[in-house]
Amino acid sequence: MSTHNLPKSAVTPPSSAQPTVTQSSSVDVHELDRTDIESYYIPGGKVYERFFDCPLDHQEAADTRRVRVFARHIVPVGKEDQMHSLPFIVYLQGGPGFECSLPSSVKGGWYATAISEGFQLLLVDQRGTGLSAPISAHTLAQHGSTAAQTEYVRHFRADSIVRDCELIRKTLCRGRTSAASQKVALLGQSFGGFCITTYLSLFPSSISRALITGGVPPMLDSPDAVYHATYPRMITRNQQYYAKFPRDIARVRSIIEHLNAVAVVLPDGGCLTARRFQQLGISFGRTGGFDSVHRLVLRAASDLETAGCLSVSALTEIAAAQSFDANPLYCIMHESIYCQNGNASRWAAHRVREASFASAFEYQWDRVLQRSDPAAPVYFTGESVYPWMLDDYAELRRLKDVALSLAEYTGWGRLYDTDVLAANTVPVAAVSYYNDMFVDVGLSERTAQAIAGCHQWITNEFHHNGLGVSSHVPEYLFRLLKGDITDL
Repeated sequence: MSTHNLPKSAVTPPSSAQPTVTQSSSVDVHELDRTDIESYYIPGGKVYERFFDCPLDHQEAADTRRVRVFARHIVPVGKEDQMHSLPFIVYLQGGPGFECSLPSSVKGGWYATAISEGFQLLLVDQRGTGLSAPISAHTLAQHGSTAAQTEYVRHFRADSIVRDCELIRKTLCRGRTSAASQKVALLGQSFGGFCITTYLSLFPSSISRALITGGVPPMLDSPDAVYHATYPRMITRNQQYYAKFPRDIARVRSIIEHLNAVAVVLPDGGCLTARRFQQLGISFGRTGGFDSVHRLVLRAASDLETAGCLSVSALTEIAAAQSFDANPLYCIMHESIYCQNGNASRWAAHRVREASFASAFEYQWDRVLQRSDPAAPVYFTGESVYPWMLDDYAELRRLKDVALSLAEYTGWGRLYDTDVLAANTVPVAAVSYYNDMFVDVGLSERTAQAIAGCHQWITNEFHHNGLGVSSHVPEYLFRLLKGDITDL
C-alpha cells in the first residue's frame, strides 16, 4: 500500500532509542528493563516516558505505515523494583483529540486513589494527540491529497486507539506468569469511557476491571439523537447562567451586536464572530464554568464600554478558552465518534440546530432584534461542532477539505459489539452525571443497561469533570466494584 508521502517519523522503524512492539521476545530487552528510558520523580511517583511503535492500520498486515504512541508510566515511590508485578491501570483521556497532562503530583486525586488500590499508572496520549503522532494542519499536509489525508485520519478513532493500548499491554505485561497478572484495569474520562466500551467489545479478556467517569457512550449509529438530547440541556444551562448573572443579558447582547457589525480578528488570525463567541458556553458543563464565562463577558463588555473595541488581552483570553485550533481532532473527528455501520455524520449538530433549535441559539443581530422580547438573552452553545468553524478558526481553515470529506464518509465500521457486551464478565463501574451537558445521562443509562454487570452510579453532585474535582468519584467507583455499596 502507498505511504502517501508520510513524514519519516510515521513510516520508518523506530531507532534503537525507541521501543518497538514487534521485535522477538526472545532477543529484545523487556520494555520495563530498559535503561535508556528518560525518567524522573514527581511527588509520590517515578515517571518513565515511553514510546511504542504501532501499526497505523492494525487490521491490514500489508499496510506498513506506523505511528509512534507515547505513554507516561508512573510507578509509586518505593515500588520501582516491582514494575514487573504491580498491576497496571491505563487512563484514557477525554476528547476526542486531547492528550494526557503530566500530573504535578500523584499524592492526590484519582492518581492517589489508584495507587492506594495497588496499581502503577499508565497515562496514554491517544494517537493523534500530544506526543502520539499528533494531528495538525501541518502534519496532515505531508500526506498529500485531501483523499490521502482523509484516509489517514480515519485510523484515529476509538477502535484504533484501543488496539494501540492492547499492543502496549502485551508489551508491558510480557513474561507475567498468569493470565490474571497480564490483565490491566482501565479508567476512562468522557471519550475515554467510549474507548473503554470499545475495549470491552474487542478484548474483554485483557481487562481486569473498568471504571468510566462521565463517558458511558450512546450506542448509536449516527449523532443526531445526541444533539436532540443535549440542546435542551444547554437551554437549561443558559437559563441557570443568566439567573446567576442577570446583568450579563445586556452585556452579551452588546457583544453580539458588536461582533455582527465589526470584523474582529484574533491574535492568531482567527475570526471572533458572534457564533464563535457563543461557543464559550462549552464551559457551562464544567465546575466553575459559569464564573469563567462571566469573567470573559465582563471583560469584553467593559472593553466595548470604555474603548469601543475588544482589547488584545480580552481576545487572547477568549481564544485560549477555545481548544479547537490546538486540538483539531476535537472538531474534525468529533461527530465520527458516534458513527457506526456506514452512517455519515454530515454535521449533525448543525443540522439538528437549524431544524429544531435555531431560534433558541440565534446569533444574527437582525434576527435577535425581531424576537418578541427585545431584551431576551442570547444563548451560548455547548459541545457541538459546525461547518462554519472551518472558516472562523485559523488552524481549522487549513483542514477544511479534510473535515468536509470526513463528515460525508459512510465507511465507518462498528465500534461496539452488543452481543459481547451483553455477555460481559468484566467488572464495570460507571458514574453518569444527571446534569451532564456533554454526555446525556438518559442515553448513557440505556448503554449501561446493555453491558452485563455494569454498576452505574447516577448523581447530580458533580458536573462532567467530576473525576478531576473530587477523589470521592474514583473512590466510590472502586467501592462499587468491591461490592461495598449496594444501595444505589
